[in-house]
Order: sequence, then C-alpha cells, then structure tokens
Amino acid sequence: MTTEINKVSSLTDLPHDILGAAYKAGIDAKEEGRSGTYMYVDHSRVLSQVNKRFKGKLELLDTTEALKKYSWLKDYYFGLVDAEIDEPTKRVDEKFGGFFLRILPGAKIDFPLQSCLMISSSGLKQRVHNIIIAEEGSEASVITGCTAHPDARSGQHTGVSEFYIKEGAKLNYTMIHNWSDDTLVRPRSVARLGDNSTFISNYVLLQPVKDLKMYPMVLFEGVNATAGLNSIVYASRGSCVDMGSGIEFNAPRCRGEIISRVIALEKARVTVRGIIKGNKSPAKGHLECKGLLLDDSAIIHAIPELVGARKEADLSHEAAVGKIAEKEIIYLMSRGLSRDDATSIIMKGFLDVGILGLSNELQSAVEAIVDKVASGM
Repeated sequence: MTTEINKVSSLTDLPHDILGAAYKAGIDAKEEGRSGTYMYVDHSRVLSQVNKRFKGKLELLDTTEALKKYSWLKDYYFGLVDAEIDEPTKRVDEKFGGFFLRILPGAKIDFPLQSCLMISSSGLKQRVHNIIIAEEGSEASVITGCTAHPDARSGQHTGVSEFYIKEGAKLNYTMIHNWSDDTLVRPRSVARLGDNSTFISNYVLLQPVKDLKMYPMVLFEGVNATAGLNSIVYASRGSCVDMGSGIEFNAPRCRGEIISRVIALEKARVTVRGIIKGNKSPAKGHLECKGLLLDDSAIIHAIPELVGARKEADLSHEAAVGKIAEKEIIYLMSRGLSRDDATSIIMKGFLDVGILGLSNELQSAVEAIVDKVASGM
C-alpha cells in the first residue's frame, strides 16, 4: 500500500523515518549549503524549491509540470535514451515523476542542488524521468539520493536521466543508491556534450540490492569536451549488480575516463562493463577497473572494451581483481590495530572518494557514508 506523504515547504517538515532514509542517501535535511531541493516519494513530488539566492540562475520543476510549461522541452524528452530499449523503460512513459533541472546560461551555482527519489512502500514500482540541461557557460553540481524506506522491503525503480551539457558548461552529477535488499533497479542515463564542455558523473552503491542493471553513456558531440565517469561499489548479501559506462568520441580533441572501484563479498555477483569508442580523433580515453574480493563466495567480472576507428585515437585500459594483501594487514596490525580495524582502513582507502572530483562539502558527506559502511565490515 502506498504511503501518502503531503507536500511540505521544508525537508524538516517530513516524518522522521522519511527524513532518516533520505539522510542515508546523502541528503542534507537542513538544506544548508544547497542551491535547491527536490523530493519525490513513491509517485508524488513532496518538495521542489530553489534557494532564494539562486532565483533566476536555475529552474527546478517536476518533469511532468515542465513538459506542460515548455512546448520546446518535448524535443529533449527521450531525445537521448531509447524509449524502446526494454520493457521497464517503455513503461516510464505511462506514469512517471522525476525532476527537470535547467541551469541558465552563464550561471555559476556554487552550492550543489540535491534531489531524493524514495520508495516508501513494499512492492511499489516507481518510474521517474529526469531531464537536466546545463546551458552555455553554466557551472553546477548535483547530488541525487535514490533510497528505500526501512519498511519498504521490496520494490522496483526505473529511472531515465537525460543530460544536455551545452557549450562551455560544467556539471558534476553524483548519484548515491541506498536501496533495500529486495529492490529491482533499472537506471537509464545518457549525456550529450557540446563544445568545450565538462561532465563528471559519479555513482556510489554501498548497500545490498537484489538486482541492478545500469549502463550510462556519454556522447561527445562537441570538440574539446571532457568527461569522467566514476563508480564506487560495495556489493554484499547476494547482490546482483551489472554495471558499466560507455563513452563515444564523435568529435575531435576530446578526453574521457572511466574509473571503477568494486568490493564484493557474501555471494555478491558484480559485472563491471566499460567501453570507449574512438569514432573521431584526436581523442584520448582511459578505462580502469579495480576489484577486491573479500571471500570465495563472491564474483567480480570485469569486461573492458576499446574500439578504435581512427588512427589518432589514443585509448587504454587496465583491470585488476584480487584480494587484500596480507602484508598490508600485518603492517597495520604491527602498529597496534586489530585485524578488523586494519581491514576497515584498507577498505576505506580502496573506496577512495577522491576519485569523484567533488566539492569539499559533498566529499565530506560521501566520505561519512563510506566510513559508516567500512566501520561495519
């Protein structure tokens, strides 16, 4: 049964259990140091507001409202993600929520915007469609927390996200997943980069999930564009994770990097895919995957792919899957730490938040989540 959550004017007006679940996904309840907040629970938007300081610099609406307000937005709706790619994606068009974010031309947003997409009831099928447009010369960062209420033991989330990064724009987008053990998750994301633009996409998964399949793509359509796709994953308790990232160089003088850090244990199955296609040159791309297995019941399958179609495309990859070196543990134990504490420290170092390229404030928030998980290993 769907929980009815009334619309509020502030996150602190929400029930404590809802607020607690959002906090675990990186959401700041006080909204301090945030340029705006979007909160979506089950099938309803409960909060969408922009900090007064940034009025006229960015726009934040429910996607369904934005489509009614702007006729031109129809050209962006399913403009990058193929609506026919699979059955869950097809059904997003039937009934959906999600947010429309537009950073206006030349706007420099020094506070991150935050959004939270939550399932609060067991068995619920949530569908969202997010459209993010970074206009020419704009700069902003976004942190999105996708999470489940503790009482929502099962559910299904399908999320379409389309990013339009226009000429000279810079966007750092961080997504944190904190689902329940029995949740089916299907994110569908594609970004289009214009001339001289920069896009950083970060993904963090630190809690068990039943089945997750995602493969975000970045299309380099403008010259001198740059992108970084980074993932930090801690898979446990039988989680099945099929994740990957893809880059297509369709314009010259572009640079892209894909970096993944994966820890697996307790019968988790993790497939890490990555592909870089050099369709135009000169272009430089690098793909890197490192995985740690903490027991013999888990599996990490790394699948890096490089496709060079131009002689000046400089593409490289490296992948490594192994265990924690015993000598590292022994060294830390010699300094007075227990084996468990030594292992925890090594794990925190491996899940290096520094690869995400976050602002100091956001880095501290994500580090706190990583520390909490590592301390319970």
